[in-house]
Amino acid sequence: MSTQHEEPGHGDSPAAWTAVVVMLVGVAAGTVFFFLHNPTMVWVSAGIVALGWILGGILSKVGYGVNGPKFSPKSHD
Repeated sequence: MSTQHEEPGHGDSPAAWTAVVVMLVGVAAGTVFFFLHNPTMVWVSAGIVALGWILGGILSKVGYGVNGPKFSPKSHD
C-alpha cells in the first residue's frame, strides 16, 4: 500500500499565496483603521480584500493556479 497520495490542491500556488497575502494586509489594515475610528479607510481596506480575491482569480486563470501551466509543484519530502 502506498503511503503517498495526491492532495486535491490546497492552494499551494503563487495565485493562492498572492491572494491570501493581499487579503491579510487588507484585513490587518481594516482592523487598525476600525480601532482608530476611520470609516473611510476601513472601506478602502475592504476594497483591498476584494482586490486580493480578484487578483487570485486572475492569476489562477493566467496559469499560476494549482493546475496551471506556469505552476511547478514543489515536493514535500
